[in-house]
Amino acid sequence: MEGISDIKIIGIDERRPPKIRKEPYIDIAFKLSHQAPADWCNAFNTLLSKHPTTPKIKESEGLYIETWVRSPDEIVTFLESLKAKVAECSRQYIERIQLSALNACDANAALEQEAGEQGRLNRIIAALDFDIDIERQNAQAKLK
Repeated sequence: MEGISDIKIIGIDERRPPKIRKEPYIDIAFKLSHQAPADWCNAFNTLLSKHPTTPKIKESEGLYIETWVRSPDEIVTFLESLKAKVAECSRQYIERIQLSALNACDANAALEQEAGEQGRLNRIIAALDFDIDIERQNAQAKLK
């Protein structure tokens, strides 16, 4: 299974090869290694929202970075810059997920430490085991 850290630019969209327009610019659609989740695409778009060429990924597709350059000579340098931004976005995305999980654990730990009946309830809920134990179920069924 491919993860967030595996997202990379792997080529150009074959269906939309770069074209020089009348205006002095070239449209380019870079292809990603696999479909990125919508929230990753949103983070990427936000990260590059102030970039002069405003590279964007359609959140519904999550597979192509659509952008432009002014001349063919800019493409190599621009690609290197975009590759770094994709890696940075993935790193930030993973950090946000880890921080969110850590905050959730801290919140659960705080609930478990609460005093009184609510604290006791929180500790019981936190200790619940949702794994299915077939042998235990069979033993209980025989007792009934």
